[in-house]
Amino acid sequence: MLASAALSRLAACCPAHGGESGSGLHFLFRAFPRLFAVAMLLMPAFAHAWWNEDWAYRKKITLNTSTTGADTKEAVTDVPLLVRLHTGNFSFLDAKEDGGDVRFVAADDKTPLQYHIEQWDGPNELALVWVHVPRLSPASAADFVWLYYGNQKAARQEDVKGTYDAATTLVLHFGSGRDVTDASSHAQTVESKAAPLAQGPIDGAVTLNGASQIRVAASPSLRIAPQSGFTFSVWVRIPGPQSQAVLYSQQDGTTALSVGIGGSKVYARIGNAQVQSSAELTANAWHHLAATLGAGKLTVYVDGKPAGEVAVTPPDLGGEVILGAGLTGDLDEVELASVARSADWVKTAWAAQGSESRLASFGQDEQAGGGGHSYFKILIGAVTVDGWVVIGILVVMMFISVAVMIGKGLFVARTDKSNQAFLEHFQKDPNAMLDPAQAARATKSVESSSLFRLYRVGLRELAHRFELYEKAGQAKTLSPQALGAIKASLDAGMVREQARLNNQMVLLTIAISGGPFLGLLGTVVGVMITFAAIAAVGDVNVNSIAPGIAAALVATVAGLGVAIPALFGYNYLASRIKNMSNDMTVFADELVTRMAEKYAP
Repeated sequence: MLASAALSRLAACCPAHGGESGSGLHFLFRAFPRLFAVAMLLMPAFAHAWWNEDWAYRKKITLNTSTTGADTKEAVTDVPLLVRLHTGNFSFLDAKEDGGDVRFVAADDKTPLQYHIEQWDGPNELALVWVHVPRLSPASAADFVWLYYGNQKAARQEDVKGTYDAATTLVLHFGSGRDVTDASSHAQTVESKAAPLAQGPIDGAVTLNGASQIRVAASPSLRIAPQSGFTFSVWVRIPGPQSQAVLYSQQDGTTALSVGIGGSKVYARIGNAQVQSSAELTANAWHHLAATLGAGKLTVYVDGKPAGEVAVTPPDLGGEVILGAGLTGDLDEVELASVARSADWVKTAWAAQGSESRLASFGQDEQAGGGGHSYFKILIGAVTVDGWVVIGILVVMMFISVAVMIGKGLFVARTDKSNQAFLEHFQKDPNAMLDPAQAARATKSVESSSLFRLYRVGLRELAHRFELYEKAGQAKTLSPQALGAIKASLDAGMVREQARLNNQMVLLTIAISGGPFLGLLGTVVGVMITFAAIAAVGDVNVNSIAPGIAAALVATVAGLGVAIPALFGYNYLASRIKNMSNDMTVFADELVTRMAEKYAP
């Protein structure tokens, strides 16, 4: 709560600034005291309770429903989250070989979450785990769960049925090397004629040849009630257009509900009412398809997005479920629900299950008892006052260099874009653009262009001379001397434009060259103090030397942390500025040449 209030105060008192790179630096100097105060307030937030000390490690999994993640507008509940573990985000060597010590805990670090493992391949360091998330907030990156591991004595305690809510009536994982069974709590009877496929979007899949299909015996839980609705979802891959591919069908007497693929488009049908997707399926690519029936509408979804809907009268429908009839292609992760899931729920399922999940992101590993941070605490505690002074200076340099890189990067990008727009306009009719009256005609698309400013300098010089010639009754022609004077004016304009482009770049060079030297200064002084303290107490051992030396090196690390990003940013910006300077040189020469062609005596 304290950290949240601090951030709110900072947002209220530090409005956004725009403009060129200088404005970003101006904002930094105004906001730095408040940023430092907020950082101090946030420090206690790094200390978290530990769910169970028997587990050595944990990892934070952030669930992002903002525009950069699942992009939901309403809260969704009872979400089966697919957690993909691999070498890049999980240490398999620290977990049990079969994953039996893996546990998932809610954000309160107290409530265990139900989960089950679909795949655990320790030798290849790959795992797929389904976790029941009770609720996800809309448009937020604040939700998260904890992943605990590192307890060799722990027994496997997964709960396959508890991973899904009661409304989920069928779940077929099609895991590689296993029989097709229902993973929901309803334990439906499944008969599969489909051939197994080693790899799908989620572990294994099945392939159908047009004659094979999957049957699920009729049961009360599969009945579709008008008041509650229905949801069907599946991952599909087709090699090409389909003629009579029925992904899902259920018929009770003369009433039938079906979802299929006609050509390359998804359709859903109840009686004479049918909806077809506006989007076509790409051949040989996996797509997440869904259909919902509720609130008098039958809606189809393709890759998490609504693709069409039609008004219908909800039926009361039971009977056997048939999957994949007439399909030539592959299926994975079939799910049925006895409720109409919301559009955001469908989008979240797609975002969570895709091979590149947009919903979940993994934090750093933490160790029990603060072990993951103990070295950091030792270093911070051993840093001397002079080291803090140096580090403080380096932090200020880092903020300044970041502000310069961001501001200058935006300025250069805006200028380059305007240059391209102006050149496109100029090259359409160069002769018409040599009319002096054109100099005053600027549009928003080119007003930031350095080339346009040079062009305006040239035409201003041209207009001035023509005005004098007109008063003297002379023809509007340009002598070699006049062309030379115009070229000199353009050269002066280029110097000013280059100075504008290179403004504040010197701050990055200071960060690049000065950061490591300041860090080295802090390290040398810290080492001197450490040895002086050892000499004073007469105690020479590794335990007395190591903390001081390590803390002294923090200053060098801080210096490199300032210099390295500044070096990358400087080289990138310098390269773009050089290209823009070359463009100005070429344009100035072209402008003078065209003037000579048009107005030469």
